[in-house]
Amino acid sequence: MEESCLFCKIARGEIPVQRLAEDEHALAFPDLRPQAKVHVLVIPKEHFASLKEAEGKWDLIGRMHALAVRVAREKGIDESGFRTVFNTGPDAGQTVFHAHLHLLGGRALGWPPG
Repeated sequence: MEESCLFCKIARGEIPVQRLAEDEHALAFPDLRPQAKVHVLVIPKEHFASLKEAEGKWDLIGRMHALAVRVAREKGIDESGFRTVFNTGPDAGQTVFHAHLHLLGGRALGWPPG
């Protein structure tokens, strides 16, 4: 973990969040600036900046998606639909450079996004 990384501090418990779901590899909590009725972040407990640095971590990426599905079920959006998104880099909207997955749902999501 990185000492000054916001999401590493959350994973270590130094910054309190509402922990919606967690396992030994990842943590899910509500986004502070929700873009949908349900907007949850799923972060790996291991620090890497973005999806482009995920080489060799595909099992972890899968576990993050599994945690997102678990939260979607608990929030009641698994039947109506939800979206998972990794923003990778500034042009994609990434503002915290610790890889994270967005779980969005609870409303109709347009396509294309952005």
